[in-house]
Amino acid sequence: MSVSRLHHINFVVRDLEAATRRFEQELGLPPFETVDHAVRGSRIARSRVGETYLVLVCPYDAESVPGQYLSEHGEGFFLLSFGVDDLDASLARIAEGDRGAIRQGILDWRIADIGTWFGAGVQLTEDARQ
Repeated sequence: MSVSRLHHINFVVRDLEAATRRFEQELGLPPFETVDHAVRGSRIARSRVGETYLVLVCPYDAESVPGQYLSEHGEGFFLLSFGVDDLDASLARIAEGDRGAIRQGILDWRIADIGTWFGAGVQLTEDARQ
């Protein structure tokens, strides 16, 4: 596996508009791009911080993975995703029991969850735009 970058960091939030406004106003981040990600039962907003995306996840489905996380842990750091150039080849190096199926992320992202490490979800992301 060849991790080439930190692709994105996710925070789960209750109020997407308030969260994006805070990051934009207090840290001067560029405007967030917001999309609906029905597969994950959430509205998602992302903004670039250098070469990394900051992703805010606001679940509207309490039974979704982000919805369950929010219910159990409250708002905060949710997930760390490493960028790879070839998701299929990278997954081949990870123990089969530790990896999830490849799924479609937002926009052109292909994602595979590889477990919970040190209390946070960890995944690999292949981004067709990079």
